[in-house]
Amino acid sequence: MGANPYRSAGDRRIQGTILMDNQSTAVIETADTEMIGSSLGQAALDWPLMRNNIPVADLEGVIEFLKTIPVLTQSNQVQAFEREWSAWLGLKHSVFVNSGASANLVTLSALKEAYGPGEVIVPTLTWVSDIASTIQCGFKPIFVDINPRTLGMDAQQVLDRLTGQTRAVFLTHVLGYNALDRRLLDELAKRRIPLVEDVCESYGATFEGRKLGTFGLVANFSFYYAHHMSTIEGGMISTNDANLYEAIRMFRSHGMVRESTSDDLKRQYREQHPDLNPDFIFAFSAYNVRSTEINAVIGRSQLRRLDQNNKIRVENLDLFLQNLDPEKYRTDFATEGSCNYAFTLVLKQANPTLCENVMNALRQHKVEFRRGTAGGGNQLRQPYLRKVLGAIDYTEYPEVDHVHFYGFYIGNYPDLEKEKILRLCSILNALPAEEPQVI
Repeated sequence: MGANPYRSAGDRRIQGTILMDNQSTAVIETADTEMIGSSLGQAALDWPLMRNNIPVADLEGVIEFLKTIPVLTQSNQVQAFEREWSAWLGLKHSVFVNSGASANLVTLSALKEAYGPGEVIVPTLTWVSDIASTIQCGFKPIFVDINPRTLGMDAQQVLDRLTGQTRAVFLTHVLGYNALDRRLLDELAKRRIPLVEDVCESYGATFEGRKLGTFGLVANFSFYYAHHMSTIEGGMISTNDANLYEAIRMFRSHGMVRESTSDDLKRQYREQHPDLNPDFIFAFSAYNVRSTEINAVIGRSQLRRLDQNNKIRVENLDLFLQNLDPEKYRTDFATEGSCNYAFTLVLKQANPTLCENVMNALRQHKVEFRRGTAGGGNQLRQPYLRKVLGAIDYTEYPEVDHVHFYGFYIGNYPDLEKEKILRLCSILNALPAEEPQVI
């Protein structure tokens, strides 16, 4: 990796001067933030990660709903949202929960109940809850590097790590890109190994003409504010498997059998436990991760315009990648079928100077960004995993480490002006990639 670019800004740069070997050496920085802004002669872009994702129409819908003095805990609106989401996605069953992280936890809990303990193959580039839920449910996480064109798991590495102990492959579709591979799907089907799709960042994207989230045993989604649509906080679990669906419903609400929609299942529990009140039979040591009617009202309103908003996001990403300098930045992402709520900005080479110049320019022009992409980069570098895994050889995962140090994501939303996208590309393309001249 060379010099650590996370450390360079604090160690080397002090108010436009670089200090080397503890000597006050004067340096001309061609990419100083003030020079970046003044040389381009442009006003700030004022570009947050997300804007107007819960518009006034959604809030007015909530107000009208509240005027009816309704039930606010999980009830009819939640059920309607689950049905409408299932219809949009193309699966039979959906369960609304209070976050995408809760969706991960409930899914892995139900998976362990059905398949028992063992190994789960997980990404190195993902949100923390994918790996945390794997560990919390007693599975052993098996890590693979990423495919730089999709940011998802390297399919060949997944195939190489399949064993008799593999209980699932937990695959994340990162920032709107499809991470599926036909070879992987066929091999998992042949071995009857469940695929869990994390589609929290990519719903609306497709593979082979089908929506992501419809290929595995089960799929998880997030409706956090910064995603394709929002319920403020919220998540969804979707599946075609009736038995898994019933287990997920129970795991969502304390493990209570009455949450099941199966009369046969409820009768079995009543007969097996005649000493218990049928309304309070707890099948699992589970959780309370239910959402509310208010969140569901917002979700139903948002779902009606999701496809149109996603179409604009696709156009925005294409414009961004087509106008970036391919000599400085990666522009060859696998965009077929993608649907991105963020722009992926990844340096083509490991270049600490260009990396700092990019961050300085983004800050100068008030463009909010996340370094390492949405989840903080290479999860193997996080302290929670170091406690579990001990010493880790990061050289075994060079692709995710590159994104960790030299990758960013920038917001992409329907009312983002095309002119701003082109301006940002011009700013980024003009940044120098060479080390500053030392006098």
